[in-house]
This record gives sequence, C-alpha cells and structure tokens, in this order.
Amino acid sequence: MLQRDLGRGRIRHAYLITGPAGVGKETLALNLANALLCDNPVDGDACGQCRACLLTSRATHPDLLKVTPEISGKRIRTGKVKIEAIRQLIYDVNLKPVEAGRRVACLIGFDAANDQSQNALLKTLEEPPGNVVVILTAESADALLPTIRSRCEVIALRPLTTAETRDFLVAGHAIDRERADLLARVSGGRPGFALRLAHDPDSLAERQTTLAAVRSLLSANRVTRFAMAERLAREATVDEIQATLQLWASLWRDVLLAMTDADLPRTNLDFDADIAAIARVVTPAAGRQALAALTRTANLLGRNINARLALEVMLMSWPTL
Repeated sequence: MLQRDLGRGRIRHAYLITGPAGVGKETLALNLANALLCDNPVDGDACGQCRACLLTSRATHPDLLKVTPEISGKRIRTGKVKIEAIRQLIYDVNLKPVEAGRRVACLIGFDAANDQSQNALLKTLEEPPGNVVVILTAESADALLPTIRSRCEVIALRPLTTAETRDFLVAGHAIDRERADLLARVSGGRPGFALRLAHDPDSLAERQTTLAAVRSLLSANRVTRFAMAERLAREATVDEIQATLQLWASLWRDVLLAMTDADLPRTNLDFDADIAAIARVVTPAAGRQALAALTRTANLLGRNINARLALEVMLMSWPTL
C-alpha cells in the first residue's frame, strides 16, 4: 500500500504504525522514511545505493529526525518521550530541508508520551509544513489521544503465522528449521523478536531462566515470592516486567492446553517437561486464576500503580505445588 502511494505521489502528512513489540513497526517506519528521502526511488521504494539511502542507513541524514523514549527512574525505570524532545522536533521540522525535498520525523514508541507531549505535537499534525512527513509508532492506537489518531493514516501490523515466521527465519536468515520453528512459536509471530532471540544467546538464555522461574515459584514459600516481586520492581523497567509477564502467561497457556489435551499449538516446546509436571498437579481453575492474575497485573502496570505491590498480589494468587 505504501509503495503504491509513494509511486503515485499520494503521501499523507502523518502515519501511525501500530502493532505488538517485535512485529516490525520501527523497521517499517525507517524503511518508509528511507523511501521518502531517497534520491532515486524505484516503484515507490528506496534504491538503497544513493547518498540519501547511505546516510539514512547510518541514521545521519540531516533531514531524518528521530525521537525515541528516554529511560529514567531509579527503582522503576520507564521510557518516556519528553516534551523537550518534542519541542525541539517541532522547531526542526519547521526549518527548510538540508538535502532532500522534505523532512521526515520518526517518533518511535510514541505511546510513551504523556498527554502534554502529545498535545505539543498536535498543532504540527493539524497544520504541518508542506514538506514534512511525520511517522509515529505505538503498540496500540488507543494509547494515544483521539486527536492524534484522527490526524494520522493508521497502519496496523499484525503477527505472522508460525509457518510464515519460520519460513522467514529459514529462507532469509539461514536458521535451521527445527530451531526456527521454536523461535517462531516463542516469538508469537513477531519476526523482530524472533531475530533478536536467534542472534542474542543472552536473550534466549534469559527467556529460559524466566520460564524456569514459574515452576520454582510454584514450589516457593511466601518470602521467596515477595523477594521475586521486589527484585523485578527494583531492577526491571515496566516494559521488561511486561515482557516477563507475557512469557509467564505463554507458559500458563501451555499448561491449560496440556490439562485439556486441546489440539492447539503450544508455544514453549522446549519446556514440555515442566508444563506436564505443572498440569498434573494444578487444577484447571487454579491455572485459569493464575493466567487471569497475569493479565490483570499487566493491565495495571500501564496505569502508574505500585509495581511491587501488584506483583506481590499476583504471585500470592498463584497455586502452591
């Protein structure tokens, strides 16, 4: 769609790319920016060889403006798009382009911007300079103000199927089929996340440690569970906590599938032994309660609540082996 619109010169002044983490939002945003700045675009896509493409690939093009969340906080580190960065961006987009015929502003993870920062950008979206294209990314359009959403062309990215993700890893990145199948399931059809796991042994090892913690927590006493909640709240960002909860939820889902012998694909194939062990002693009602607690806690973390207290309540609701 974007290539067609670029080829016909039908460029919107603002785009909002949404989708889950690792699905390719930032990749698409930067590829779109590259195509918009390319000196010799081919069929609505960047040529990849001109000076503009080389500068864009190095993130040094003077007409490519990029804003990302800044991590802050001592006990609970969170990413925020600061209003100072938005004000500087607004000043920069109103300057004349340096090399290209336009300026392109990429605001990555704009759902980390508070209402004040979003409202600061609103006037630029309402009355944009004629030679400026603004590209926003966010996990959900609902996380942004309605006034922001309504002024953007929304492009919703969805996860690939397990087979599509596996074939992408095998054909495009020379990963053996068995490992690619595991990565495709673990990533939930998010190719970016699958690639990070494939090329970062630490991330894959961290995933295994995180999942193994479920069985140990089920056998742990109250003190140990409180210690885990305290460590997560102290050492991890909110996004990292959410990623941990998502992994735990995937394991609990597999446990429920094992309990019911459901003919549905499981995610964590390499944890079949742990899944079977939990399924043998935990009741379906307790499994559903644990999964519901994870979902409830993930939702609460997006509302500026006490992360440690929320995690403690969640872990105390889990069954004990």
